[in-house]
Amino acid sequence: MVATEATTDPEVLVIGAGPGGYVAAIRAAQRGLDVTLVERDALGGVCLNRGCIPSKAYVTATDVAHDAATAEEMGIHADPVVDLAAMCDWKDGVVDRLTGGVEKLCKANGVTLVEGTASFVDGETVRVDDGDETDTLSFDHCIVATGSRPLELPGFPFAADPVLDAAAALELSSVPDRLVVVGAGYIGMELSTVFAKLGTDVTIVEALDSVLPGYEDDVARVVRKRAESLGVDFHFGERATGWRDAADGGIVVTTESDDGTESTHGADRVLVAVGRTPVTDALDPENAGLEPTENGALETDERCETAVDGIYAVGDVAGEPMLAHVASAEGVVAAEAIAGEPAAFDAQAIPAAVFTDPEIATVGLTESEAEAEGFDPVVGEMPLRSSGRALTTGDTEGFVRVVASADGFLIGAQIVAPEASELIAEPTLGIEMGATLEDVAATIHTHPTLSEAVMEAAENALGQAIHTLNR
Repeated sequence: MVATEATTDPEVLVIGAGPGGYVAAIRAAQRGLDVTLVERDALGGVCLNRGCIPSKAYVTATDVAHDAATAEEMGIHADPVVDLAAMCDWKDGVVDRLTGGVEKLCKANGVTLVEGTASFVDGETVRVDDGDETDTLSFDHCIVATGSRPLELPGFPFAADPVLDAAAALELSSVPDRLVVVGAGYIGMELSTVFAKLGTDVTIVEALDSVLPGYEDDVARVVRKRAESLGVDFHFGERATGWRDAADGGIVVTTESDDGTESTHGADRVLVAVGRTPVTDALDPENAGLEPTENGALETDERCETAVDGIYAVGDVAGEPMLAHVASAEGVVAAEAIAGEPAAFDAQAIPAAVFTDPEIATVGLTESEAEAEGFDPVVGEMPLRSSGRALTTGDTEGFVRVVASADGFLIGAQIVAPEASELIAEPTLGIEMGATLEDVAATIHTHPTLSEAVMEAAENALGQAIHTLNR
């Protein structure tokens, strides 16, 4: 990041240049406000530099290699050689292009960029330390967008050489022969899939009894089955307790189950992926009158404003759901609220995606959640094995499911399929605009496409599906 010196105290000070912060800064500047954006590391935050973008680059690259190596049924025979260092360089190029684009957009919109770590002096002033000197800036309004950091487990300090967080795993220059992954949530499952496709022997240790806690069993089951076919070894009901050096030059990861049984798992590296926590400690929030929750988040109202007038919080630092697209949406709300517009975060539907193999994407309510909220839900499903396009890709494990109210309004969807992250956009829009099952079913979809499965699922809920048996 090429920083410029802040010559005046801004109307709007944004702390953190991730997908919440830089979006908020640009939108505030577009509304005619004087904006300064402070970032201590790199524009784009964790998402662009160490999370969403680099991990999806690796997901795509390893898919290419794995698909080429396993396409004999299609008459394709190949034995790809993966150069992880070169793959890492390519990934870094993607990241650099995006972060450079963010810098250009900020400057083109008149946002002043300042490099350094910001901390509150009081409710109207921050101190910015760039490592060499400290400056003080006063503000009329402040948007906190400092994001989150990976949770560190006792016994697994990230400073230790064999212990990796997700960012460090994406910087490896060689493929580890053996990898133990602690945590079967979305980060653990995504990176386990990546390394399994690179040829690593992957062992997942999970304290709970299934992968992807929070997802329905039949959704998680498809992903687990696929991971097992890639050679991933699961150990459920085991809590990771520590690690030690092994005689063979590797390490041994120790675990303990609820009944006290201890187990060991050999590895060369251990990836800890057990969640993330908001970053507020470096802010000195108490100086501004801010009181983070027990887990470190800053609570906000529908305008993304904290309990302190004039100070807003967006993205991971404001708590769940910790999703980049939510951070951006909240950044827009905060900026427009400061500009005096009637803005509020009132999303009817927030999609989420997991970039495993196959992908998972969900939005709105599941059938059981709908029942718990008093709905009498109508459910329709289209299995991929009945999709012509899915058959032509060779990926037929999964389904599209839609959930509607008794009067036919779309209220949820769950998709397990290739490109599920793209397919979920249609049901998300449907929920947001108040679409019915008939609206979706009557919309002509391009053939042959995976998106036809959304239409077929809606038709199935109406009892008039053509390409799958009706319920």
